[in-house]
Amino acid sequence: MAEQTPLDRFKQTLTGAARAIAREPEIEVAWSADSPAQSGKNFRVPLPGRTLPVDQAREARGFADSFALRLRHHNEKLHASAAPPEPIARACYDAIEQVRYESIGATRYAGMRDNLGSAVEMRTNSDPIVRADDADEVPLPTALSLILREALTGEAVPDRAKTAVDLVREDILARIGTDMDGLADALDDQRAFQDLTLDMLRHLDLTLPENPDGSDNEEGDDEEGETPEEEDSADEEDQGGAEPQAADMRSETTEGEADGDADQEVEGEQEMADGDPSDEGEEGMQPVRPNRPWTELPDNFNYTAYTDKFDEVVEAPELCDLEELERLRAYLDSQLAGLQGVVTRLANRLQRRLMAQQNRSWDFDQEEGLLDAARLTRVVVSPGHALSYKIERDTEFKDTVVTLLIDNSGSMRGRPISIAAISADILARTLERCGVKTEILGFTTRAWKGGQSREAWLSDGRPANPGRLNDLRHIIYKKADEPWRRARRNLGLMMREGLLKENIDGEALLWAHTRLLARPEDRRILMVISDGAPVDDSTLSVNQAGYLESHLRKVIDWIEKQSPVQLVAIGIGHDVTRYYKRAVTIMDAEQLGGTIIEQLASLFEDE
Repeated sequence: MAEQTPLDRFKQTLTGAARAIAREPEIEVAWSADSPAQSGKNFRVPLPGRTLPVDQAREARGFADSFALRLRHHNEKLHASAAPPEPIARACYDAIEQVRYESIGATRYAGMRDNLGSAVEMRTNSDPIVRADDADEVPLPTALSLILREALTGEAVPDRAKTAVDLVREDILARIGTDMDGLADALDDQRAFQDLTLDMLRHLDLTLPENPDGSDNEEGDDEEGETPEEEDSADEEDQGGAEPQAADMRSETTEGEADGDADQEVEGEQEMADGDPSDEGEEGMQPVRPNRPWTELPDNFNYTAYTDKFDEVVEAPELCDLEELERLRAYLDSQLAGLQGVVTRLANRLQRRLMAQQNRSWDFDQEEGLLDAARLTRVVVSPGHALSYKIERDTEFKDTVVTLLIDNSGSMRGRPISIAAISADILARTLERCGVKTEILGFTTRAWKGGQSREAWLSDGRPANPGRLNDLRHIIYKKADEPWRRARRNLGLMMREGLLKENIDGEALLWAHTRLLARPEDRRILMVISDGAPVDDSTLSVNQAGYLESHLRKVIDWIEKQSPVQLVAIGIGHDVTRYYKRAVTIMDAEQLGGTIIEQLASLFEDE
């Protein structure tokens, strides 16, 4: 038996501690290189370095402790029964509940207190609150939860969020008055704590006040009496919605596959579906892109960049040292293992469809060539009949190159970017077997809210309408002529914390398109994977409304009407059909692999 690594022993310790805290013997802990998440009794916590640095180990413990406390002290049905319908109020409601059960651990166990503090600091560092410059930009759920945590545990607000919290602290405390006074005494009583939370949200004008005539209460009582049946029916609907997906997965299982493998694939798919960040509350602080409507602008609206001297086109190994790249690739492989059966079948399906178009045909009844054995019966029946020959004829199959352009913005964090990287990996391997060259590119920016470009603009006196005001970062994960085996580790870079920032789609599209035009292949395909409109706060704050979207539309229109490049887009969670003529929108990142296969296959089949 192989000797356990320090990481393996650390994971066993985490698992045992989590089981003891939650009093649940079936808890399993796994590593995650993206955002930590909880799916039932399965915890995904941050992956520390191989040497187990103290700060990284404490972060992993903090998230494991938080998830275990949630299992032990949180009643999801009770929580959902009084959840306010208003989006901001609901976000605050969820964040305050997380403060409650984490405060139970922090106030009773000194070690857990430090671990939870590290987890809070890690969550805060990826929250928009650290980039807020004035009170209007401060996310209320984060600020309110940090203020309450400080009051309940005595733990100070993380340094990076302190300035932003101080901008709104006085206003929040003035509004909620004495609402915080009873929270500490109600930590163990979720319903009482919940009632105090709702009072607080009403005083913050986030929810409507209760109807004083009591009619709402009567209706509420009736609804409460019906809750068990409604919850049962909702559970049945959820299960029913999941069954077709699982059935579809099982129906694709090839003969000879073990039942255990099929069950593992279905369970893995269900885990990913259950692990939606919004359900668990751990992703509530992550950047979320709004699906903003496009504002019609004049046709003569021009697009410029204030400066491009800070932009960069960089190959993946230049952004990460080899050791970390190997670690990130190992994590991606672990994600790929759970989807291996699914993606292999998808890849084989695409390969069969492509190879079918490359099949050779035959010319029969020729005077020379290969002997046609199928027509020898004519010679037997009639010996005077001449032998028949056949000649193999190649079917024309255009030399093809495919570029996969992946949105590397902050709103792709978590499952979307993981699935995009996995799909790109499988696609590159499959197309390489079919003789189709593949290029994999990514696009983001070097900084949040502008970088050196914005600093140059500020030092120049803030001239009006400066144009694009951030530093582009265009990443080459795999070149078209580069074998997959040489570039495979580069795709792990997408899992790196801090890489994903803003996105300026129009210029990225032009960059990828220019690279394609320089290729010698007869057919060029550009596939864009994104999850919404271009967003860069620095640019949008000082230019006309819809500045980036207008440019994106013009670029797309020009490519679709005048370029020999075939353009197709896949939107994750957001409608991209309003931009691209050939596009499809998927609502679940797990659908990405199959969608890529179908879209590519249909493009190859087009004349």
